[in-house]
Amino acid sequence: MRKVVHFEIPVTDLDRAKDFYSSVFEWQLQTMPMPGGDYTVVMTTPVDEQTQMPTEPGAINGGMMQRDERTPSPVLTIDVDAIDDALEQVEARGGATVTPRTPIPGMGAFAYFKDPEGNVLGLWENTP
Repeated sequence: MRKVVHFEIPVTDLDRAKDFYSSVFEWQLQTMPMPGGDYTVVMTTPVDEQTQMPTEPGAINGGMMQRDERTPSPVLTIDVDAIDDALEQVEARGGATVTPRTPIPGMGAFAYFKDPEGNVLGLWENTP
């Protein structure tokens, strides 16, 4: 059974969103440059310094990015062994690839897909 390991919140006004989520939920937010634009890491729970994985069972952290046509709504990201294999299964079952496998050096890779209901979700593959 594959787990939800990350969430993303698309935003129109990053400063407004950062102010809202940090003040209402006390989340720690750190914006960093990434290929394709800034990405804000959202820490909702402490992480292990070595693995950067949440220390609390069942807890997940996430991110914020600029809203666009690919990700107009929040995205849940599912951990998989191999993104390309998962995308083949998605397409075989009536889904579609939105963003193909995209590496993030030193971390892993992500992709976005659309399920048959029209929802956009993410896939995550750890770097071995």
